[in-house]
Amino acid sequence: MIQKTFKMAVAFTTIMLALTACSQPLNNRASNSSAPNGGESSNATQPQNDYLQRDVREDVFYFVMPDRFNNGDVSNDNGAPKGSISHGGLDITSKWAFHGGDMAGIEQKLDYLKSMGITAIWMTPILRNKAVQKGGFAHHGYWIVDFTEIDPHFGSNADLKRLIDTAHKKDIKVFFDIITNHTADVIKYEECHNADGSFKRGLDRCTYRSLKDVEEQGTYRAFVPEKEQGEKFPKWLNDPRYYHNQGDTTFEGENSLYGDFNGLDDINTEDPEVIKGMIDIYTKLISEFKPDGFRIDTVRHVQLPFWQAFSPAIMAHAKAEGIENFHVFGEVYDPNPEALSSFTTEGKLPAVLDFGFQSAVGGVFFEDKPVSTIETLIAQDHLYNDEDSNVNQLLTFLGNHDMGRPGFFLNKYLPSASNEEKLQRSMLAHAMMFFSRGVPVVYYGDEQGFTGDGNDVGAREDMMPSKVASYNDNTLLGTEQTTKDDNFNPQHPLYKAIAKYAAIRKQQPLLQYGVQENKFFDDKKQVFAFARVANDTMANGGVVPQNNEALFVVFNVSAERQTVTISKQYKSYLPIAGTAKISASDQGETQITLPAFSFGLFSPK
Repeated sequence: MIQKTFKMAVAFTTIMLALTACSQPLNNRASNSSAPNGGESSNATQPQNDYLQRDVREDVFYFVMPDRFNNGDVSNDNGAPKGSISHGGLDITSKWAFHGGDMAGIEQKLDYLKSMGITAIWMTPILRNKAVQKGGFAHHGYWIVDFTEIDPHFGSNADLKRLIDTAHKKDIKVFFDIITNHTADVIKYEECHNADGSFKRGLDRCTYRSLKDVEEQGTYRAFVPEKEQGEKFPKWLNDPRYYHNQGDTTFEGENSLYGDFNGLDDINTEDPEVIKGMIDIYTKLISEFKPDGFRIDTVRHVQLPFWQAFSPAIMAHAKAEGIENFHVFGEVYDPNPEALSSFTTEGKLPAVLDFGFQSAVGGVFFEDKPVSTIETLIAQDHLYNDEDSNVNQLLTFLGNHDMGRPGFFLNKYLPSASNEEKLQRSMLAHAMMFFSRGVPVVYYGDEQGFTGDGNDVGAREDMMPSKVASYNDNTLLGTEQTTKDDNFNPQHPLYKAIAKYAAIRKQQPLLQYGVQENKFFDDKKQVFAFARVANDTMANGGVVPQNNEALFVVFNVSAERQTVTISKQYKSYLPIAGTAKISASDQGETQITLPAFSFGLFSPK
């Protein structure tokens, strides 16, 4: 039984009282051609369940790292048999290594997710990886060698199909995290490496060769050490001519497009044959497993012409497979809406992860930056609108596996704040994510108050009982448990709050489809308000509400009770959720009173 301090219980009670107002298989690997080629669509169909008809704007996502979630089958903890490139790496005491989570573990917890209001699961990459390289471990799934099968640490192809089938029966979608930019580190360079792949004396990286350097002296002379030859699938990926071979990136300028990420083999995505090959890989995965969409890694490190070809082909194939609402969103690690929107407009991606939202909302709720930061963000929402995408299709989030969690940000930027205040701020930020434009993403563990030690592996704690000392010494939000305990508690205050927010969002189409309009921002009092309204830009399949034309949302992100007076917006306000009080006078003014760290959601008339 979870023990809570009195202050935690009071904080939770205050906020919660407010709330109450399968198909043809992939081609056999041996038959894969030595060069990329186009694929064919299978004729398999899916049961006509609600998840197939549901637009992504109606979804609530849960972003999970399978290895750190739940171990449902200990027999696969070491991956492939000994001697395989995909074997080993298990060490449950190390934050860097594999911990045993798998597809069976996620399947066992589907009811836990459904009860929280989750309608879509996004998993970090699950295709077969090089398990260990340069002393690191592929628990995250981003070091792929085989694009045709699941990594054995996570189970079998049959396990993945069973998870997807079971999730679909529970009306939960499943999204794959995919990669087109790079593969695992297999290719080496004669100028930098010995025959066995180790660095030559005095070297620990291969200096990037610019496009100008390549014109003058060529790329590095690429080779594959004997022990790793032929390890990639499809087979064309073993040919070094399909890679840039220009050395390591420093993530600056042109080398962010052509350089190797810490040695990972950077694919030449400008090559027409590579474009065809990548489309072939991922259309076959759609035909085989019937996922509901893709999150695409490292999108900004691939040039726009690739996405202009790849995205429409993927979307068309998914529709041909009967997945009408298949959704694709890319990772463009940049908070600038101009940069982000270029990939949804010119780049032809349906959506991106909204790093602008994370930066602005995180800054306000976790760092106490001025609330007008959010006003500036929302004023740029129009940049995303074109014939097949808009801002409501973006995925919004508060933290992730790379940058860290809300709890970590709160500890970092507001170290003197009480645990009670940090809990309230996290709950309030989640309310903002659920009531604002875009599709909300809950990062696994945030609903249990995880805090983490920082970014990267510091933000990848175990939901199952952990043996990692640096995780287990953290103080969590809203509970006296630690990560050494099992953390699937549906009574945790954050879990219960998120479930309430999800229920409200489901009941209010304007929270899913409505355009967001800035209404009021007071940086001194840290109070702001916005409306979600129905208008012509709710197109692209939007459901226009029948009973109301707008919703009015107000937040107080300060530790004090606040009263603000704004110009009259509406005649009256019917409360839906929250503790804010509104009174509209006949003199053209509206007075709003909010308790500390609170919100109000209203249906105005």
